[in-house]
Amino acid sequence: MTGDNGGGRAVPGEAAVRVLVVEDDPVAADAHALYVGRVPGFTAVGAVHSLAEAARVLERTPVDLLLLDLTLPDGHGLRFARGLRAAGHPVDVIVVTSARDLAVVRESVSLGVVQYVLKPFAFPTLRERLLRYAEYRAAAGAGEAAGQDDVDRALAALRAPRPAALPKGLSAPTLDRVCALLRAAPDGLTSAGAAEAAGMSRITARRYLEHLVDTGRAVRAPRYGQVGRPELTYRWVPEAGSVSKV
Repeated sequence: MTGDNGGGRAVPGEAAVRVLVVEDDPVAADAHALYVGRVPGFTAVGAVHSLAEAARVLERTPVDLLLLDLTLPDGHGLRFARGLRAAGHPVDVIVVTSARDLAVVRESVSLGVVQYVLKPFAFPTLRERLLRYAEYRAAAGAGEAAGQDDVDRALAALRAPRPAALPKGLSAPTLDRVCALLRAAPDGLTSAGAAEAAGMSRITARRYLEHLVDTGRAVRAPRYGQVGRPELTYRWVPEAGSVSKV
C-alpha cells in the first residue's frame, strides 16, 4: 500500500472525502491516487493492489469512497462490493475498469455503485466524476428531502453530462481519426504530418491538434531541424489506466 498522497483541498468547514484506490497495476494505482489528490475536497488515503489489502485498510482506516478495479489477483471487484453491502459497510464505490459488458454495468448499478469509469481515461474525466459525486454526497447528506425536487436533485448530480460541443468547424469523426493517428505516433506528429496522414489541409489539422492540447489530450513541443524555425510536434498524453488490465 502506498502512503497518504496529500489529497485535494477540502471545502472550508468540511472534511475531505477519503478515497482508497484498489487497482492491481501499481503504476495505474499511483496515477489514480495522484489524480484524486489534485481534486479539491478529496484526499487519497492510499492505494492497494488486492482485495485482501483493501479489506485490511477498511478495517482500520475511515474511507468514504473506493475507486475499485474489477479484476484483482484475489477476486472480482463486484463480489467484494456485494460483500461490503451485505456487511452494512457505508463506503461508496466508483468502478474504474476496462470492462464494457453492459451486464456488468447493470450489476454495478444494482449494488449501488455511484459511477462507472472506463479505462483508459485522463485526469479531467476522473475530476468531473469525483466532483459530481461530491455534489451528490452533499445533496444526499442534507437530511430529509423537502419534496420530489430534492430527491431528483440528489440523483441528478450523479448523471454524466452531455458531451461538450466541439468548437465550430470541428467534427467528431475527424477528431477521432486525428486522435487515432496521434496515439499511433510515439514520436509525435507535426501538423503537416497529421494533414498528410488524415487527408486534410495543414491548417485544419492544426486546429484539431490544438483542440487536443486545449482539452489535455495532447502536448506540443518544438522540433528543431537543421535550418529555419522549429516546427511544433504534437504528442498524445498517455491516459491513466492505459496499461492496466480490466
